[in-house]
Amino acid sequence: MTATIIRDPQAVKIKRALISVSDKDGIADLAKALHEHGVELLSTGGTAAALKDAGLPVTDVSDHTGFPEIMDGRVKTLHPKIHGGLLAKRNDDSHVQAMNDNEITDIDMLVVNLYPFVNTMQSGADFDTCIENIDIGGPAMIRAAAKNHAFVTVITDPEDYEGVLADMSSHDGAVTSGLRKRLATTAFSMTATYDSNISSWFINQMGDDFGAPRRISFSGNLKQTLRYGENPHQQAALYTVDDCIRPGAARATQIQGKALSYNNLNDTDAAFELVAEFDAPAVAIIKHANPCGAAIGKDTLEAYQKALLCDPVSAFGGIVALNRPLTAETAQAIISGFVEVIIAPSIESPALDILKTKSNIRVLTTGEMPQRDQKRQSVKRIASGLLVQDEDMAIITEDNLKTVTDREPTREELQDLLFALRIAKHVKSNAIIYAKDQATVGIGAGQMSRIDSARIAAWKGEFAAKEAGLPEPLTKGSVVASDAFFPFADGLISAAEAGVTAVIQPGGSIRDEEVIEAANERGLAMVYTGTRHFRH
Repeated sequence: MTATIIRDPQAVKIKRALISVSDKDGIADLAKALHEHGVELLSTGGTAAALKDAGLPVTDVSDHTGFPEIMDGRVKTLHPKIHGGLLAKRNDDSHVQAMNDNEITDIDMLVVNLYPFVNTMQSGADFDTCIENIDIGGPAMIRAAAKNHAFVTVITDPEDYEGVLADMSSHDGAVTSGLRKRLATTAFSMTATYDSNISSWFINQMGDDFGAPRRISFSGNLKQTLRYGENPHQQAALYTVDDCIRPGAARATQIQGKALSYNNLNDTDAAFELVAEFDAPAVAIIKHANPCGAAIGKDTLEAYQKALLCDPVSAFGGIVALNRPLTAETAQAIISGFVEVIIAPSIESPALDILKTKSNIRVLTTGEMPQRDQKRQSVKRIASGLLVQDEDMAIITEDNLKTVTDREPTREELQDLLFALRIAKHVKSNAIIYAKDQATVGIGAGQMSRIDSARIAAWKGEFAAKEAGLPEPLTKGSVVASDAFFPFADGLISAAEAGVTAVIQPGGSIRDEEVIEAANERGLAMVYTGTRHFRH
């Protein structure tokens, strides 16, 4: 067949389409519509069988190329009659001559989605099975068609089938240049994401001994476009990643409420990650990515009440996270104040009925809690670069503690110290956490000096007590956790003045002896962890 020269193409009529998909949802309907437009159908393997079962005339790729599928199907589309048909410039005389000389015919449309590598990886399949699910021919064809989008329509996402057919119906079986360009953009993004997931998987297979990879890539799949970012003049969207499937805000199901904002998602993620630290029923209340209250209790109602006591003023308009199913009692307590978002692994039916009375509250469920020890990375963009690090997953236990003062902490103090330290991991540095009875009673976050954090946390504990009509500050008889060492004794002294009886910190300051001496003079117990928990 002689190839046709098209000068300055705009809408390109589809005469021949190659279809080869792993995800066969909607493919028979698409192929039927193409056939009705007079399009010749080429296909491979299981896709060809599915189209034939649907009663459609299909030419096998091996018949089109005159070359059989070999090596268990690893080689079937890597052939000049396929790639020449996709890559030829129809308005270039030399390309057209090469097609005619080599009996290569135009392929005007490519419909391909790839071997399910991500699903295979996420299923926990072994190394060899994952390797076999790395698609080779598919990405090669997609890149060829997308590069030549001036002449070829490339479809990689079933969500685009309807739009392409509508465009063809409006243009006598042709696809317009604007749509072809948009589809090519989607195609290149898809192959980049696919390769990024393979790269991440390979790096994980190599383990820590591999060190920092020479090159690294990150990819995401659009879940939703957001109204705006941190501020109304900033565009924003939410993407999910495939290389770390972790229950949380990004993958949660929204049960009710207004659309989530950028800040909602950021704060909700922070809240849910905090309550995931604990096995006992836990509740965290977050405002601007910092906890304004967190506690564990015999149930979520008690935990919520204890968390709210810490800073009820800041809790107004906050995010509430639970690590247990939300009950009716706890739901009623939460909606008695103003909250933006509630996130929990699940919501009990009576609680749902209560929440419906406040329909604007965003309610999210995750299905389960994330694993504390799941290795993952955080990525922060800076000018012309990326800062990549492992998330802070360190869990400090009694075995990690070293008492450095004359007095050992009591059993009750020890429990509160370890509790406070877990909260400190989730508070912006410099972080000071006062805690009592497994609840925060004062939080100082994000200050430029540690003593300011200590003073702010103490002031909040005093203010909260007055608001609750209590006779003495909440910090009286509490313990204090610091995310990093005290560079001077003044921060510890300020905590002592607030009423603390015990201290937990990493140690390591050149003035450690001065700080220890100040603790001994005031009868405080102090333990070192040797582990810092900065969070910026």
